[in-house]
Amino acid sequence: MVVARRYLISGRVQGVGFRYFAYDRARIEGVHGYVRNLPDGCVEVFAEGDLESVERFEMALRNGPRGARVESVEVDDAPPTGRVGFSVGR
Repeated sequence: MVVARRYLISGRVQGVGFRYFAYDRARIEGVHGYVRNLPDGCVEVFAEGDLESVERFEMALRNGPRGARVESVEVDDAPPTGRVGFSVGR
């Protein structure tokens, strides 16, 4: 079953390699979507793929890379888009 979720991650998540960490984890899990920094200091992630892969990806996001401090993760279900690949935005 394909699922899609939008994550809004706050804490010390910009300037610590979080976007590239998410990109690497998405490739490992076979998850499609994007990651980008937001002006308010949060990171937004959209991920879609099979349920188990998205759940493993989410667990990685909740930990973040070395140097990050994830304080909160808001999760919203979204309709799958059929997106292919994973991109890193600004």
